[in-house]
Amino acid sequence: MALGWLFGMRSSSPAVVAALLLINGVAAQTGADILPFVDPLIGTVNGGHVFPGASLPFSMAKAVADVNGEDQGGFASDGSNITGFSHMHDSGTGGSPSLGNFPLFPQAGCPDDELNQCVFPKTLRATPRINGTAEAHPGYFSVELATNIKAEMTVTEHTALYRFTFPQTPSENNSVLSPLILADLSDLPNSRINGSISVDENTGRMSGSGTFSPSFGIGDYTTHFCADFSGASIRDTGVFMNNRAGSQPKSLSVVNDGVDNSPEILPAGAYTRFHAPSHNNQIIARVGVSFISAENACNNAEKEIPDFDFDKVHDAAEKAWSDSLGVIEVKPGTGVNSSFQTIFWSGIYRGSLSPQDYTGENPLWKSSEPYYDSYYCIWDSFRSIHTLITLIDPKSQIRMIRSLIDIYRHEGWLPDCRMSLCKGFTQGGSNADVVIAESYLKLKSVTKDIDWKTAYEAVVTDAEHEPENWSVQGRGGLTSWKNLHYIPTDDFDPYGVGPFTRSISRTVEYAYNDFCIAEMAYGLGHSDDYSKYMARSGNWENMFNPKQTSAINGTDTGFTGFLQPRYLNGTFGFQDPIFCSPLMNFTSCYLNPDGHETYEGSAWLYTFFVPQDQAKLIATLGGPEEFVRRLDYLHTSGLLYIGDEQGFLPVFQYHFAGRPGKSAERAHAYIPSQFNDTVVGIPGNDDSGAMGSFLSLTMMGIFPNPGQDVYFITPPFFEEISIRNQITGKRATIKNINFDAEYKNIYIQSAKLNGEVYTKNWLSHDFFLNGGVLELTLGSEEGAWGTKLEDLPPSASTHGEATKYIL
Repeated sequence: MALGWLFGMRSSSPAVVAALLLINGVAAQTGADILPFVDPLIGTVNGGHVFPGASLPFSMAKAVADVNGEDQGGFASDGSNITGFSHMHDSGTGGSPSLGNFPLFPQAGCPDDELNQCVFPKTLRATPRINGTAEAHPGYFSVELATNIKAEMTVTEHTALYRFTFPQTPSENNSVLSPLILADLSDLPNSRINGSISVDENTGRMSGSGTFSPSFGIGDYTTHFCADFSGASIRDTGVFMNNRAGSQPKSLSVVNDGVDNSPEILPAGAYTRFHAPSHNNQIIARVGVSFISAENACNNAEKEIPDFDFDKVHDAAEKAWSDSLGVIEVKPGTGVNSSFQTIFWSGIYRGSLSPQDYTGENPLWKSSEPYYDSYYCIWDSFRSIHTLITLIDPKSQIRMIRSLIDIYRHEGWLPDCRMSLCKGFTQGGSNADVVIAESYLKLKSVTKDIDWKTAYEAVVTDAEHEPENWSVQGRGGLTSWKNLHYIPTDDFDPYGVGPFTRSISRTVEYAYNDFCIAEMAYGLGHSDDYSKYMARSGNWENMFNPKQTSAINGTDTGFTGFLQPRYLNGTFGFQDPIFCSPLMNFTSCYLNPDGHETYEGSAWLYTFFVPQDQAKLIATLGGPEEFVRRLDYLHTSGLLYIGDEQGFLPVFQYHFAGRPGKSAERAHAYIPSQFNDTVVGIPGNDDSGAMGSFLSLTMMGIFPNPGQDVYFITPPFFEEISIRNQITGKRATIKNINFDAEYKNIYIQSAKLNGEVYTKNWLSHDFFLNGGVLELTLGSEEGAWGTKLEDLPPSASTHGEATKYIL
């Protein structure tokens, strides 16, 4: 259990008292009692890319120490050196790091008290941290540098607040305590295109702007900052360029030098140097950020943190997290390992970091609607993140849907990925359709704030119109989709540009996107559209080659029939069904010209992706028994990588074959073997909280079929769990009867919903809107509960026009 930070907190903190009670098994996990179980450092090494710093739920300001190692989340627990402290980050992204603009860096004094003996370039100033000093919990991060400078940070919505504690005697040679804090015109990926900065010689205020490149998209973005200080009088101010600094001038501007082979952008920025601090050797730095202007950044900081009171801001951040996480209550059960509680609450926490609320900070258009950014990417987040948000923070989910619709209004397309005000790359289908459809089904009865008419117009645009550049929005190959009813391998598509790859994965994703549109069409009374899109949702079958076999190391797997490439003339091609799995060329299916016909997964995996019609898929693959045998093989052969979001749904697809107990088995096979409370902690990069939300929903026993109003029921990992709906105020509670902490009793024998016998192995969202109690009686072997045909989750082919499925 990661409680290292706990013992450095103020002794009067309610979180300390609650944590001590929890350690002794006395208190329930509610409100502030939850915070000691959140460890933001989980997943900060080995490719997890988790942001562990100070944040509020979905806030724009996210402060942490930046390192020169695995820096996608800013900080990593990899022992790499610290290069600065910056104020905006994304969490769990793959590939290039993002944001990390305008980092501050403190130095206690310059050697020989000479300004130019302080170190200014990022590559030279990188400083080790003292091992074991990194502390992280909701709303707070701290670390101590090898120079004995302690850096603490907390945030408000658009402002980061730092407390730097300097040593009485600096470690630099012949130095006196005269702290220097610089602000660097750089970002984490060193993508600066241009920048400007100035410093006020009287107040020490540093403000500036820069234009940078996004990490996974096209175009560029401009952002701004404003840094003020408290705790020491000003000694001098100035700017630096390359490795030199001077007190004149007080401003500078830089542009790219055009030298393509430069290893780094030209170091540039400003500094403020202080006399010795007046209290506890501490200087407080307040940094406002904005995408509008430097003036707006200053206004944000002055409005949100007028008094530089670090403890006050920290307390408010803790309260924000207590309120957010506190809609969930957990009774762990006697003997439950505390690490299970840590990974659960930490997963919930990570699922509440993104998308980020940039409302009021969008310079691209004027609107009274919310604006959210950092959708990394909806291809990942539709599978679990937005379901979790809908459950625990539906007001934020409603605002996110409004934001997606407003992006469509002003840009003509829904995003599939978006970051830093830029269009990100589309990985498969138009998966904002899935998120909007799920929200329509679950939230339409409790909100009038969403313009569903425009939402429907937006998803239909995805389905019917091909954009010029479908690598960043919409879909490609729509002429073939409408006429051939699949995306051909090596398609003829003169109507737009994009990577002409992923014909298998795009086909199954487009089919599911169209199904989600059909759900909305039915509810909105568009009967012709409903019939059309339901028909298109069956297009996945056209890529299924019933004769295709599969072998591993020359040995036949014993299964026949897989999705395969298919050409314009209708003939099938070949991609080894295990290709792009952990068993064969795992990293060969990405967004590049030779990325092959599946994306981040194998044909083995994609053959199971028919969320809209598992009944039809099961029949196609030989019936329930054969389907279970094939699904078992997927999980046990090494073909499935749970560290990619596509691996989530197959954990629960046994429900469709009448084997919900097998889903429970798989859940316990992956948790805790692939998820634990160490800094390694998760099996892949967190993808903005996807791993965290998968983990938490699974442990709650209510994993979704995303895009639909369906939750698969498995026993929660705790004796009892409840969720209070933020809109209706109703509480939904799931209780395990015969719960045991050794998890031998993981099979549901019977269930009652509000005192009545309940045999279905799935729930709808009404349970969480209206509240109630679901009691699950458990046993050590599979029983008959949830196995009958009428108890299975719905499928399009078995329910047809039944309104109870669509709505």
